[in-house]
Amino acid sequence: KPAKPDKPAKPDKPAKPDRPAKPDRPDKPAKRVTGIGGVFFKSKNPEKLKQWYYEHLGVTPDEDGFVMFPWREHDDPDEVGFTAWEVFPANTKYFDPSGAPFMVNYRVADLDTLLAQLREEGVKVDDQREDAEYGRFGWVYDPEGNKIELWEPPGEE
Repeated sequence: KPAKPDKPAKPDKPAKPDRPAKPDRPDKPAKRVTGIGGVFFKSKNPEKLKQWYYEHLGVTPDEDGFVMFPWREHDDPDEVGFTAWEVFPANTKYFDPSGAPFMVNYRVADLDTLLAQLREEGVKVDDQREDAEYGRFGWVYDPEGNKIELWEPPGEE
């Protein structure tokens, strides 16, 4: 049997960044964020940009002009959820006081408990709350000042 030629050495893979250690938090919920509720960003011309996304990527608004991506709950496939996608005018105040041109909305299971815990941990928590038929909202800021929207869908508690 002829000898197999030596295989060339595989190049070294770049090191993966260290994942932050999970803190030991027996008194805190295992899941603080349960998913992405929405992605929002600013545009100089929202309607033109929405048209571009529709034409080139198939991002299709519903009859009311909203884009909602449906998905199913991992643990309950009969349960359908949605992730919102929206383009805001560049001069919107909705992201204020953050200077970022985007905002991510995270789904949470228990808004009040989470906001209290974040406040205890020294996270900047906005005092404003919003209750709507489609859920409850609160806002926090990351260390770089980016505004983060937290959303508790109806019936999550």
